[in-house]
Formats: sequence, structure tokens, C-alpha cells
Amino acid sequence: MAEYINKAPPEIRRLSPSDAAAYRDLRLAGLKTHPEAFGASWEEEAAHPLVWFEDRLRRNVIFGGRQAAALTGIVGFHVPDGAKQRHKGMLWGMFIQSEARGTGLGSLLVARVLEHARQTVEEVRLSVVATNTAAIRLYESVGFERYGLEQRALKIGNDYHDELLMALSLR
Repeated sequence: MAEYINKAPPEIRRLSPSDAAAYRDLRLAGLKTHPEAFGASWEEEAAHPLVWFEDRLRRNVIFGGRQAAALTGIVGFHVPDGAKQRHKGMLWGMFIQSEARGTGLGSLLVARVLEHARQTVEEVRLSVVATNTAAIRLYESVGFERYGLEQRALKIGNDYHDELLMALSLR
């Protein structure tokens, strides 16, 4: 992790509905600049009003990282409702602004998700576009292991993108 010389480390906390405008802006920036990294599309989410993002923050566990008072990173965590699937959670929607990459913010966000997950599930899963080597290195560095590859998981225009499936046992 990068050292924070002459500046404070990022603040990591769970986002609330009052963070909806900043969350919406960062989420849409991620969807627009890296459409291959998300199952959602910019067009669909940009059409939603701010209240939709407020509700998403109310109903989901979403952490944000702030540097110099600006939201620069986000990540979500979801546990299925079904009794037979509640033992595992899903890390989703991770995005770090380009200016904040390489600062350790991604590691801090993943660590916060895992801290939360240890209180609720036995395993954390995720999917990551197979060409995102930086994200794969981050996930492997904290113990995630590859368990599969979904070929042609996403289609954007005429291009297909494979997703690497990864899991981390918390037991």
C-alpha cells in the first residue's frame, strides 16, 4: 500500500442516502469510462433520478473512500436473501477514480468489505473482467482464488468480455 506522505489516508465508510449525489457521479463515471467492468450500463443508470441512488444506498451495503473530501472509490457488498445462499456474499461495483489508483485506496476498500463480510458470511465471491490485471492482482493479494471463467459474460456492442470468477473463504 502506498504511504501517505504529507496527507491523511483516505477515509473509508459506509455510504448513506445523503451521499447519493457523489455516489451517482462516481458510479456513472465508472460505467462510462470502463463499461466492460460492470454488468450495468451507463445508459440505464444515468436515466435514473437521484432518489433511485438514495434508495440503492439505503438498501445495500456500499462503502466509499474519500480523499481530500472527494469520493474517489466505491465498492458494494451483497448477501442473497435465500436461506440456502446466505452463507456467501458478493463484492460488486468496485471503482477507483484514475487519479486515486495506486494510492492503496482499492486495498482499503476491499479490506473494509472483508471486515464487514466476516460478521455475516462464510465466503466472498466476485467477478472481474479477465483483462483487468491490476484488479486481479489486488484480489489475489488478499487471498481470493480463481474458480472459473465465464466466457462472453458481457456483450458491449459487438464485443464480448470474459469474466474471471473468484472466491475467498473466510473460515
